[in-house]
Amino acid sequence: MQSAFTALLAAIVLALITRKLLKTTKEKKLFPPGPKGLPLIGNALDFPTENLGPAYTQWGKQYNSKLISPLMKGDILHASAFGSHVIIVNNRQMADELFDRRAVKHSDRPSLPALDLSGMTSYNLGVMRYGDKWRLRRKHALQIFRQAASPPNDFSNTIVDGVHKALKGLLHSPENLWDHNKMLSISIPMSSMYGYDAKSTDDPCIVAADQTFTLGMELSSPGGSLINIIPLLRHIPPWIPGAISQRKAEVSRKLTELMISIPLEFTKARVAEGNARPSVVGNFLEKKNTVGVSEEEEEAVMSVASTAYAAGSDTTQSATGTFLYLMVLHPDIQKKAQAEIDSVLGGKRLPTYEDRPSMPYIEAIYREVLRWRPPGSVGFPHSSTEDDFYGGYFIPKGSTLMANIWAMTHDETRYENPLSFNPERFINPDGTLNDDDRIMAFGFGRRYVRELILWLTFASILAVFNLENAKDKSGNIIKVNDEYYEFGLIRELVEQLDA
Repeated sequence: MQSAFTALLAAIVLALITRKLLKTTKEKKLFPPGPKGLPLIGNALDFPTENLGPAYTQWGKQYNSKLISPLMKGDILHASAFGSHVIIVNNRQMADELFDRRAVKHSDRPSLPALDLSGMTSYNLGVMRYGDKWRLRRKHALQIFRQAASPPNDFSNTIVDGVHKALKGLLHSPENLWDHNKMLSISIPMSSMYGYDAKSTDDPCIVAADQTFTLGMELSSPGGSLINIIPLLRHIPPWIPGAISQRKAEVSRKLTELMISIPLEFTKARVAEGNARPSVVGNFLEKKNTVGVSEEEEEAVMSVASTAYAAGSDTTQSATGTFLYLMVLHPDIQKKAQAEIDSVLGGKRLPTYEDRPSMPYIEAIYREVLRWRPPGSVGFPHSSTEDDFYGGYFIPKGSTLMANIWAMTHDETRYENPLSFNPERFINPDGTLNDDDRIMAFGFGRRYVRELILWLTFASILAVFNLENAKDKSGNIIKVNDEYYEFGLIRELVEQLDA
């Protein structure tokens, strides 16, 4: 009895101390560590504009003098600009807590005036502010992509057709590798969303989607545009000297209008003629003509379709480029993967989704490619809708939160020698896969269609091609150029390979 009373008393004392600590912390606004800012402008000049993930990882190593707990060393950072707060999260468990378990507080998107000017926030579910419009669009997106996650279906058939077309393109014109890669990544969502069959990378839909997404990502990072830091700058006309962001946004807005209107008008015409191919938008328009739909529902479905095809220009392109580069660089890994494929397929057919459980080494390569060079080294920013505390640190309402995916996939406590490419890190001693199956490159939430496209692409390329260095006219090997460039939040490989 006495021990129980003592335990209760200790719990009450601990609760009072914790409450006092949190109150004191909030009063003092004890933010996470970070670079010391200048008066008024804060850290406006400190935010990196390229290689964001590695840059914020370095911040974590550099700014740790205010730590409350040594266990949080470099895991959470703070910077500000003109009174706006930015929280960078470098730790996977911390990100899971804030973005998943506390999603109610941190699921909003920040107000990014530069993106508003670009037209992206008008349709793109991924950058839309939290609210009723977002919830309705998310509901339709979940319904659409849950179907895609269960092959065989129309989605998976479209993916298979797209991958096989890319294989034929690589066979007949390997010098056009990057065109085939771009066609693969954008043509699949265009076909599944609209029934639109793009013929080449010069197709106006592909050009518009590729360029507007690139411009949008350039304008979305904290250091990408001063408009996001000083919203009044949005009113400066594009023709004013130095108004670079305004000019980018104007170009993006015009491209966005083309990107949305061209495939939609195409599908409407085919539905009216009665010869539309099965697709999300085509099926919806036929439903609209027969049973009727609400205006809100129509806007939601069109938003999901546009988002899916615009976003096709990022993860798939980048990850496939990295995969090709790594297979050339590591012929021993390539041969081991091909041996596994041959043992399952016997050289008689191409891989299918049903083969995935029988190919653990291909799965390990897939995981390691996306760990080694995540296409988006930093996730798209979130925003806090109320005050919060984490580990004694204050996260004020309205803060912009960014998940540093690079830091999480290169965590030395989880991945030994994280800069080395080693699929074996996902393989148990008995040859089975371990349970580390979280693909951080997809952010916080699964991206089923991208996963299906990437796995089948990797497996199919390995099944039919030997990837080697290109050679010049004299037969000399051309050294692989391993330069990466980063625009906004997306990382892509600049490379020349020979299939």
